[in-house]
Amino acid sequence: MAEAPALTRPPTVLQVLPALEQGGVERGTIEISAALVAAGWRSLVASSGGPLARELARHGAEHVELPLASKNPLVIHRNRQRLAELIAVRQIDIVHARSRAPAWSALAAARSTGAHFVTTFHSPYGEAAWKHWYNAVMAKGERVIAISNFLAEHARRRFGVDERRLVTIHRGIDLALFDPARVNGQRIADLARAWRIDDGARVVLLPGRLTRWKGQTVMLRALAALARPDVQGVLLGSAQGRDKYRRELEELALRLGLAERLRIVEQSRDMPAAYMLADVVVSASTEPEGFGRVAAEAQAMGRPVVATDHGGARETVLPGETGWLVPPGDAEALAGAVAAALDLTEAQRQVLGGQARRHILEKFSLDAMRQRTLQVYYDLLFPA
Repeated sequence: MAEAPALTRPPTVLQVLPALEQGGVERGTIEISAALVAAGWRSLVASSGGPLARELARHGAEHVELPLASKNPLVIHRNRQRLAELIAVRQIDIVHARSRAPAWSALAAARSTGAHFVTTFHSPYGEAAWKHWYNAVMAKGERVIAISNFLAEHARRRFGVDERRLVTIHRGIDLALFDPARVNGQRIADLARAWRIDDGARVVLLPGRLTRWKGQTVMLRALAALARPDVQGVLLGSAQGRDKYRRELEELALRLGLAERLRIVEQSRDMPAAYMLADVVVSASTEPEGFGRVAAEAQAMGRPVVATDHGGARETVLPGETGWLVPPGDAEALAGAVAAALDLTEAQRQVLGGQARRHILEKFSLDAMRQRTLQVYYDLLFPA
């Protein structure tokens, strides 16, 4: 990014999203905020709050708490007024919306104040015709960022976003954090003990919040079809209030004879060690992921990956080189791919792991994502 012209104050970016709980949208917001501060810009983030807000303070950004998670039309209207006041008082130059409900408030606030407006497509948001108007706000940015080629094509086809406004910036993986050389045996052993993994067990890990489209039921049926008593499955993710679905998973595991070999873990604060504990990492989403951070992070850790053959996974996983792609919802195919991964020799695992990490390093680094996003901001403020 070129050096900015001299200004009387640092350029200021406000990112808006529903909350700062957990997930790829939230993590990307934090990563860009840190990059802005490091570049000498000012960074503000508005959301309804959450545990990740503490990270903003640590790198010198500011969090503004607003009820942006609400889809109530009256609240959205009030948020428009609150954001407009914030933009004016804090001299915000760019508003970057990362979700639909906050985007409606942010769009109106940006238009009323003259701030630039940027959006990011994080997912295809479904194809239902009745939702098209609501979803279309994500196509109204002066620049529309898509986090994968899959989503860029969706934005073109479904919402008519033209090439002048559309920018594809893949999500970035922190290759310093997700580095197998930095994870010692003690961290892995501590996690295995906390998760009650049996000595000598082969671990098949599916990270992702407990929601049906993430494919946990497909994973359980695949483990049953695999019929290997030495394999333990781990579903790593919060139910986020979906207690009925968690009970359904537990009951399904019982019916399939997997109850003793299944672990459901709410969260892990050490995802690099979680990946290293796994013999195979699975992303079994039955609906297309916009990017698929799990598959990319696991490859960065050199782990064998099995993902479903749609969405962003087609860009992050190279079949036969860095992992496997299987049809969505196909438990038998998933079982076959997991079996193939488990049957790799140590030498084959080393080759696949090295190829996987190089692939992520070359195509999906955090530094590249940060630089390209800040360049979008720069070009809006300082057009050639």
